[in-house]
Amino acid sequence: QVQLVQSGGGLVQAGGSLRLSCVALGRAFSEYRVGWFRQAPGKEREFVARISRIGSLTDYADSVKGRFTITRDNAKNTVYLQMSSLKPEDTAAYYCAAADYGPLWSTEYNAWGQGTQVTVSS
Repeated sequence: QVQLVQSGGGLVQAGGSLRLSCVALGRAFSEYRVGWFRQAPGKEREFVARISRIGSLTDYADSVKGRFTITRDNAKNTVYLQMSSLKPEDTAAYYCAAADYGPLWSTEYNAWGQGTQVTVSS
């Protein structure tokens, strides 16, 4: 089974940018579709973005569309989430997730990263 290791995140002022990385260990990441999710304190986990196995398809939550970009480099076994024009409401723990089955639009994932905190100050 693949292991996902996240990096990036931190504290940034509103309007700033951050990049999150999700590295796959143990399996070729090209076998997996990948999604990013986030969970703010007291709120349910929500979908942020997803990308197909070869990166040809992407999808975003309306709340981040035009500000966040998901990309992948399968040669580096890495998926990125570039976040720009950050808002205080983007503050949350961010998680990457991967699945080696199902279509891009499936909500099921069989591997999760450890999470990384993003805090946007006003």
